[in-house]
Amino acid sequence: MALSIRNKLTGTVSAVQSGEVMATVKTRLTGGQEITAAITREAVDELGLVTGTQVNALIKSTEVALSTEPVPGISIRNQLRGEVTSVTTGAAMATVKISFDGGELTAAITRDAVNDLGLAAGAQVVALIKSTEVSLTTV
Repeated sequence: MALSIRNKLTGTVSAVQSGEVMATVKTRLTGGQEITAAITREAVDELGLVTGTQVNALIKSTEVALSTEPVPGISIRNQLRGEVTSVTTGAAMATVKISFDGGELTAAITRDAVNDLGLAAGAQVVALIKSTEVSLTTV
């Protein structure tokens, strides 16, 4: 199956916390960082997600925000530290590729944001991703 989603991170489910309708699923990525997905309890059941399940976390590049340092006091659960490997800019938008232990992400952000943050290859960044924007598939 081919997908237009640019970001696919592989890992192992480390915790599942189910609620009435929704659940949070924590996944330890190959490089050791953790990512949280907020998905329906029905999806957890259909995918058979339990601790130890191998999964792929899927994230659209437009759902990845960037910061030059960790952001405390924010509801965004996922803050992945990495290094910019490339920046491609267009008239209004840019794609920023970030590598980190165990994976790579692509962020689609405005050209102004790239300039304001001074992003270039080698820059240290933190990718911010809301848990509601992370989808999971089993491997």
